[in-house]
Parts: sequence; structure tokens; C-alpha cells
Amino acid sequence: MKEIVKDLDRWRRQGKAAAVARVVDVDGSGPRDPGAAMAVSEDGQVVGSVSGGCVEGAVVEEALQVIESGDRRMVTFGYSDDEAFAVGLTCGGTIHLYIEPFDW
Repeated sequence: MKEIVKDLDRWRRQGKAAAVARVVDVDGSGPRDPGAAMAVSEDGQVVGSVSGGCVEGAVVEEALQVIESGDRRMVTFGYSDDEAFAVGLTCGGTIHLYIEPFDW
């Protein structure tokens, strides 16, 4: 989380909405440990990482939907998921993310 705070503050000063995605659990082998975080601004800027790049694009789409709806959500990507495999999560594990609007 510390690595994304400066950018979140900059977006706040610019009046931009944002969402934060955090790894909350990993089953098996995962690219990042629980606690890894990524922030997405309403205009698609991204800081941080929840997967080392393998599912970031899908997480950005989820985060943009969270910004638009204001609803929090849990999202899971696993090796057996067609979507996760398509976006590159081939490490053999499953990652669970919690995505929420960032409340200034």
C-alpha cells in the first residue's frame, strides 16, 4: 500500500476518483503475496501490482466498474479459470482480490 499512497494523494488533489485492489488470499502458487495492492484512477492510470502483470488488465476493468458503481467486490483468478488463463495467470494458483472505491 505504501508504494501507491503518493499517487493516490496526487489523484485526490486532481479531483479524480480511484479504486484500490488488494490481494487478500492466495491458494497454491501466486505471483504476489496477500497485502499487495494496485490503484486505478477513473481515467485508467495504474500504480502498484497485484499479480506481477499477469492479470493486471482484467483487474483494471474490474476497478473501473467499481469506480462507476461504487460497489465493493471480491474477484478471484485461478489457473483453471478461462479468463485468468487467457490473461496469463499460469502460475498454477488462485489469487483472491478485494476491490473497493478509495475513500479520500
